[in-house]
Amino acid sequence: MKKSTVRVTIVLILLIVGLVGFYAFLTGRARTQAQEAVMTPVQEALSRDLTKNYPATVKEVVKYYTEIEKCFYNEDCTEEELEQLGMKARELYDDDLLAINDVDIYLLQLKADVKKFKDAKRRIGNISVAASTNVDFFSRDGFDFARIYCGYTVKESTGQSVSEGRVYLLRRDEERHWKIYGWESADKVNPGEN
Repeated sequence: MKKSTVRVTIVLILLIVGLVGFYAFLTGRARTQAQEAVMTPVQEALSRDLTKNYPATVKEVVKYYTEIEKCFYNEDCTEEELEQLGMKARELYDDDLLAINDVDIYLLQLKADVKKFKDAKRRIGNISVAASTNVDFFSRDGFDFARIYCGYTVKESTGQSVSEGRVYLLRRDEERHWKIYGWESADKVNPGEN
């Protein structure tokens, strides 16, 4: 009986070692697949379906727009990706802003701006969108508007960082989505003016 007990014990140990090895193999494979599935910032920005998942607040709209901007200026995009990003940004624009920005001209200007920025070896370091509690809401001509401040830190080729501010103006459309109506450098905006 001792020989049969030893055999059963050996078989059980081999079975347990086999199961543990198989489990380790499967989890290692799953981990590798998960690591390969990590998306680049460009892929993340392009993957968002705004028809199903439009940003709900003023801050979220501007935050998503600045994510697209960081892709424009910081990532090595193909020309096709740059155009796709530009079209994604246009989905956030108000109809009046779209009307004064022809698609072809917009894409040409975007490519030129990105090239100029990259040729100067500049990078957007940090972007800080104001808190939702700091949004200035007002109404004019039957429309709801919102104004929000956004700070940019741009790293120059010299290694110095420059802070820039921009104030975004958004208008609520008939679907109750906040759309970018325009923006201006923060030093040119009078905060008390509606």
